[in-house]
Amino acid sequence: MSDTLMFAFCLFDTGALLFLLVYYIITLSDLECDYLNAQQCCSNLNIWILPRIIAHLITVILLSFTGHWWIVLTSLPVSLWLIYEWFSVPKGNMGVYDPTEIYNRGQLKRHMRDCMIGLGYYLIMFFVYLYCMILSMLAGDPRQKEDPSMINDLNP
Repeated sequence: MSDTLMFAFCLFDTGALLFLLVYYIITLSDLECDYLNAQQCCSNLNIWILPRIIAHLITVILLSFTGHWWIVLTSLPVSLWLIYEWFSVPKGNMGVYDPTEIYNRGQLKRHMRDCMIGLGYYLIMFFVYLYCMILSMLAGDPRQKEDPSMINDLNP
């Protein structure tokens, strides 16, 4: 796969994750303002946890197969955090977002903070992927290299 297509996929994937995190922030804000109840909010957010992890890991795996190690190293801490968050859900909880615990110990503020940090990370990575895609498009010259013999043929 060419670098241009790979970075275009990463750009699309990161854009989708940005929209997902904006949805998270809107839903958590609605919960904070009592527009949603905790059960409804947590069930809406927990649906998207696993697709978020999978989308991020696909990008990391794709970048590691193509040898873009600096980008993989910047993405690895986020991958590890998402996996840690998924596996650290206590038994009996509904998921990462649990309606019985979301108001306890500042969980709502912590989730909102994590979403904002993720939003900033994915926004930066969106522009990094855009920059890398443009560089990979400019690296290859679609025109044929000019042959010096063609210039001699034009001059009699």
